[in-house]
Amino acid sequence: MSHEIETHGTQAAALFARKDAWHRLGTTVRDRAFTAEEAMTLGHLGGWDVRKLPLTTAEVTEGGVTAIEVPGFATVRTNPFTGEPEALGVVGGGYTPLQNEDHAEFLNLLADESGAIFDTAGSLRGGRQVFITMQLPDSLTVGGTDRVDLNIAALNSHDGSSAFRILVTPVRVVCANTQSAALRNHESSFSIRHTRNAKAAVQAARDALGLTFTYVDAFQVEAERLIQQTMTDATFDALIDATFGKAEASATKRVRETERRRRSRLHWLFADADTQAGIRDTAWAGYQAVAEYVDHYAPVRTKGDEAAARAARVLTSDDPDRIKRRAWTALAPA
Repeated sequence: MSHEIETHGTQAAALFARKDAWHRLGTTVRDRAFTAEEAMTLGHLGGWDVRKLPLTTAEVTEGGVTAIEVPGFATVRTNPFTGEPEALGVVGGGYTPLQNEDHAEFLNLLADESGAIFDTAGSLRGGRQVFITMQLPDSLTVGGTDRVDLNIAALNSHDGSSAFRILVTPVRVVCANTQSAALRNHESSFSIRHTRNAKAAVQAARDALGLTFTYVDAFQVEAERLIQQTMTDATFDALIDATFGKAEASATKRVRETERRRRSRLHWLFADADTQAGIRDTAWAGYQAVAEYVDHYAPVRTKGDEAAARAARVLTSDDPDRIKRRAWTALAPA
């Protein structure tokens, strides 16, 4: 399915706090934040028992069937809906599964110290990837008007496709844009490999999260600088070129038309969209127009719901972050 949230019949492995579930899927806790334990039970994320099993194949000849061992291992879980074993991916010998319970417990410990509350949790791509996010208690206000909430997202894969990642993601409230600044000398994410020492590394990352708050402080400083800068249509065009590139004169008609549509949508977001009210004609508005385009308007390959596919792309792909970082870097001082 285009949204990539794991489903089984009318059930979904997802949980959302205080607001409608993502595209009406999953379980919504409307009157309060949910706990790590509820993420495991209500969100169908608990009891997976992700484990490694040896890989084998078979060769069938006229003489019979010959079993052959294959290098590597399969990661297997117990399906939360059927109770049956289910393969998720192929990994090496050094890979150690990090259970969803460990994933949630890390954030639970964080919540105890920071005052953060659980916001979303879910399974994507048939259990291959899992996300849990929390909202931190303090918001930023850029230029005295533009509110940015602070979130921590913990993303894990069970198929060997990525490390366990912890991200700080400032989200602009007016249009729910995830910010991805390229700030020098500040960390906004941590990656932990799936090894035998992964649990200890999670604890070490928790101890190091002070760096992320330093990142948030630096983000606010840079954002305040951008909101003080005037941006004209011409300088916004330069930002578009620096972020997305510019089609060559010899480019095909299709490429030129795609560029024209993108530029037209971006200029509308910058000059006319209600989401820029109060910050219009500033470099901060220019960056927000790019972020809003990436999160809500950029084309995606799907036969289903485009908005849902874009939301899933934020969790499963690094492409949105790369585009936003290019825009932020283009606006940074030399």
